[in-house]
Amino acid sequence: MNRVRCLVLNAALGPLDYKVPEGMSVEPGQVVECPLGPRAVIGIVWEAERLPGAEVPAEKLRALRGLLPIPPLPAPLRRLIEWTADYYCAPLASVARMALSSGGALKGPATTIEYRLTGGLPERMTPQRQAALEALEGEQATIRELAGIAGVSEGVLRGLVNQGCLEPVEVDCDRPYHPARPEFAQVDLSDHQQAAAATLGEAVKAGAFAPFLLDGVTGSGKTETYFEPIAEALRMDRQVLVLLPEIALTEAFLSRFEERFGAKPVLWHSSLKSTERRRAWRAIANGTAQVVVGARSALFLPYAALGLIVVDEAHEVSFKQDDGVRYNARDVAVMRGAFEEIPVILASATPALESLAMVESGTYAKLDLPSRFGGAEMPTIRTVNLTEHVPGRGSWLAPPLVEALEDRLARGEQSLLFLNRRGYAPLTLCRNCGFRFQCPNCSAWLVEHRFSRRLACHHCGHETPPPETCPDCGEPDCLVACGPGVERIADEVTERLPDARVFVATSDTLNSPGRAAEFVTLVESGGVDVIVGTQLVTKGFHFPDLTLVGVVDADLGLEGGDLRAAERTYQQVAQVAGRAGRGSKPGEVLIQTRHPDAPVIAALAAGDRDAFYEAETEARRMAGAPPFGRWAAIIVSSEEESDARDAARRIGDARPRQDDMAIYGPAPAPLSLLRGRYRYRLLINAKRSARLQDTIREWLSALDHPAGVRVGVDIDPYSFV
Repeated sequence: MNRVRCLVLNAALGPLDYKVPEGMSVEPGQVVECPLGPRAVIGIVWEAERLPGAEVPAEKLRALRGLLPIPPLPAPLRRLIEWTADYYCAPLASVARMALSSGGALKGPATTIEYRLTGGLPERMTPQRQAALEALEGEQATIRELAGIAGVSEGVLRGLVNQGCLEPVEVDCDRPYHPARPEFAQVDLSDHQQAAAATLGEAVKAGAFAPFLLDGVTGSGKTETYFEPIAEALRMDRQVLVLLPEIALTEAFLSRFEERFGAKPVLWHSSLKSTERRRAWRAIANGTAQVVVGARSALFLPYAALGLIVVDEAHEVSFKQDDGVRYNARDVAVMRGAFEEIPVILASATPALESLAMVESGTYAKLDLPSRFGGAEMPTIRTVNLTEHVPGRGSWLAPPLVEALEDRLARGEQSLLFLNRRGYAPLTLCRNCGFRFQCPNCSAWLVEHRFSRRLACHHCGHETPPPETCPDCGEPDCLVACGPGVERIADEVTERLPDARVFVATSDTLNSPGRAAEFVTLVESGGVDVIVGTQLVTKGFHFPDLTLVGVVDADLGLEGGDLRAAERTYQQVAQVAGRAGRGSKPGEVLIQTRHPDAPVIAALAAGDRDAFYEAETEARRMAGAPPFGRWAAIIVSSEEESDARDAARRIGDARPRQDDMAIYGPAPAPLSLLRGRYRYRLLINAKRSARLQDTIREWLSALDHPAGVRVGVDIDPYSFV
């Protein structure tokens, strides 16, 4: 082979052909350094027949500069990259970039210098130095990473190095991980767990594509069940990928994994230090990383010998990426299993309707865990009608819920209050003139956070301290918080139960695996009486002394026009209800609602999951919604509102006329300004048989737009803002 076709990691460029220098051996999947103009870029050698491009005369080809010292990307991963780009209407290069997501890993073996505390003190102590010394206890990382951990400048830390308070340590970037041992601990499984684990273990041994839905009630021991096929994969020297929806869940999972296998798995998520990402990537690529636990991006890593994929909490919306390549990790995981010819386990107590439809069609095999492990009973569930039990003025907790909280506190048991709304209040306004605080970059209200004394936008991250006077009328002391967030509920609990120890659990307070681990330890040691949390606490946590769950506003998720609102509300409330009574003590769930007769609320109160799913399935069938139809969205955005509107109109005017496809819009998106860009949307509802992706590509490729206009495609959208 004296010429090769390369996929360069630039979505604006098509495939490029290069000459192979004398003496260089190249194969598909090899990562290479390619000349492009005066610079060099990273490329992946691809099969020419799978990557159509213009044929360039041999004499015009430039030579590859060299091979990168990493294994070639395996063929199943290349097929997955092609499928993902095709299905989600994304550039091939953008998908391939996710497989090469650690730049440092591509450079070959290396050592690096990290720093750690020596125990010494500086000659002159400053507040910044004091803060750094306290924050960096037990930490070891680069100066830049330590500065981020301590919240100080790099200059402060370099001063501590000069004072002998921090010392350099040379670290082998590729040091091996401790091996996991499948026989390290034996576990006591129930009959249902044993039956499911045996079926999954046989599938791992068979080494063929086999998708399973592991459907178990909350507390039934799904994790311990899928640990057994993981053990089987380890015995066969195969790698395992476990996808978790939230970074905050990883610490609790790591502890359970270490108890079972005697070592922690390899982590992959956005909070990893660059050296940790490099080490993990190279271990995955050379096959020494046995079990990888990570967020959705771990799905595209170049595993050398993948033998099993597990998607835990497979119903979770956070598996869907809403920017960049808009893929659903649950569905892509199944496709990776198909290309790798290995089993895939989707584990959930509240499966997505699409997953149940795949079971119904015979595509997925379903394994049931119908009861809680160890004889624990499911909690009793009651609704609290807020039109009958009206909370007091300025309060949000109805009397029955307050009485239940008081009862648990007196008995020394723990309670959890769930409200999926961060901060203190979702809206702040001036009582004098009515001015509302809105984000300057988004069409969203600023959310008050009293813990950190800031007004924040949860969409773009804009923050500002609350002003002393109204910015509009100048009136002092006139700002009013409207509506409750978790911080406001926590204040109410403290006011009503002054002896209660309250912890607010959100992505603001549990924003790293370490903080999540501290939270778990605090609750398990009895240091918390009442947890007030968002959706972060609805899954994965196991607290035996937690016997009461209160859902502050079950109607909140049913508002806003989300096409999956009923299913999402059912899943969230059922999951948070599942935190109650997981030990020997019985659990109780109180659901505050103004609509106790709404189908989703009635199904939750009755504990009748099947009735809810049947009703929701029929509603989706009538609407031609997934899994019976297809959705797609086209999102047009620009910093100039007129450019976005005009481009959206041109797209709408050029819409294809097809009997198997209905196209709605364009219309301003519900969040019409996001991060400084004006947004318009078109929504497509297509029959299953429609050529949806091909139609969208042909439709959009015929149109040109001004340079500042972006046009994105979201196949199977979950967010409609």
